[in-house]
Amino acid sequence: MRIYFMKTTFGLFCVLFMAAFTLSAQEMSKDKYYKMMADSLVKSAMTEQRGFRSLGDLCKIGPRLSGSVNSLKAINWAVEKMKGLGLDSVWRQPVMVPHWERGKVESAVIVSSKKFKGKSLSIASLGGSIGTDLKNGIITEVIEINSWVELNEKKNQVKDKIVFYNIPFDHSFPAAFPAYGKNVGYRFRGAAEAAKCGAKGMILRSISSRNDNVPHVGVMQYADSVPQIPAAAIGIQDADFLSEALKNDSKLKIQLKLSCKTLPDVQSYNVIGELKGTEFPDEVLVVGGHFDSWDKGDGAHDDAAGCMQSLEVLDLFKRLQMKPKRTIRCVFFINEENGSRGGIAYGKYADSSNEKHLTAIESDRGAFTPVGFLVDKDSASFIKISSWGKILERAGIHWVKQGGSGVDVSYIKNAKCLIGYVPDSQRYFDYHHSANDVFSEVNPREFELGSAAMAVLVFLIDWEGL
Repeated sequence: MRIYFMKTTFGLFCVLFMAAFTLSAQEMSKDKYYKMMADSLVKSAMTEQRGFRSLGDLCKIGPRLSGSVNSLKAINWAVEKMKGLGLDSVWRQPVMVPHWERGKVESAVIVSSKKFKGKSLSIASLGGSIGTDLKNGIITEVIEINSWVELNEKKNQVKDKIVFYNIPFDHSFPAAFPAYGKNVGYRFRGAAEAAKCGAKGMILRSISSRNDNVPHVGVMQYADSVPQIPAAAIGIQDADFLSEALKNDSKLKIQLKLSCKTLPDVQSYNVIGELKGTEFPDEVLVVGGHFDSWDKGDGAHDDAAGCMQSLEVLDLFKRLQMKPKRTIRCVFFINEENGSRGGIAYGKYADSSNEKHLTAIESDRGAFTPVGFLVDKDSASFIKISSWGKILERAGIHWVKQGGSGVDVSYIKNAKCLIGYVPDSQRYFDYHHSANDVFSEVNPREFELGSAAMAVLVFLIDWEGL
């Protein structure tokens, strides 16, 4: 039986590991050894909290929207961070990315109603939106729409108005992601659908589970066959206010001003670092998250946390002196938020390389308490990973299910299986794509237990294969 050699400051660990060094496969069961290794990974992550401190350092750089100066600063920081951890290889993978800028002007003011005139609404441009004329903006009536069906029914009333999609977050779902999935289509194609009916603009009730007035942004897309119209998200409290105001005054007008614009694509990079496998170096285990973020907060939960958890998997192997059989590779994918070009680029690299991608694990659901893993593509891998349930429980994992993995890893077509790390979802959309998503809202214990859970799974796959 092959034993990973370790070095640790914890006295108890030293006793256990010295015992492990002298035990043969006959003297220590594989199950007992795996549990000991899982416990050591959890203990190291939870007590040292190195990944959490790295997250804090990254968040000090600020938001990392693709194409921005800040994103390049963060990329340079990440390269130096990986080198500083002593990874075997660190490199940048070039990727051309879209360059959209928000600008300084985001304004929606009620201008016509006697009762509400002068009321400024809390809005933010949706990613990819066009801007408006900044002198006069767009001044027009607002029509509230609560569903696609209602838009179709009222399509003759929409012309020359601002469509206000007012679809509340559906709290009837036990998990938060289905509620997000129910509404995200309005953000993504709401402007195009409104434009088909002749609308001049679109305002979307933020897809948020928190009752505050902070706009939650995200990518939107136009249709080639219809005019492009400006699009913005509105905070929940002002969405409720606007809905009530329209009941009081159906002819209410808003002046909308946005300074956002799309510029030519620019050069950016995925950041990649790895520990080379000692027995099967051409078999690769990827862990990663997306390195870009929206520009309203730090992008702490989405997805600086996923990147730093992924990097901490490799750091845990390094600081416990674990020599992996297979190559463990950390990938920070650029441009997931508004194009997925980093994931596409890495997928093309994986297809053209002589490497065998055994699996790719993505963390992109926030830094909350671990719950489970979703396994995609391969039923045999799912069965094998499920058999490790009792070991994974030691890192807070309660279930392994078949399901979708992650946006970026989905492009690694030659991977035997794809895996999504799943933390608790209840608070994720309090922060998602908003100014709420800052480092101070990340709990170190939740973050580190997530790092440990991923590290335990990587250890098991590295040891057992799939």
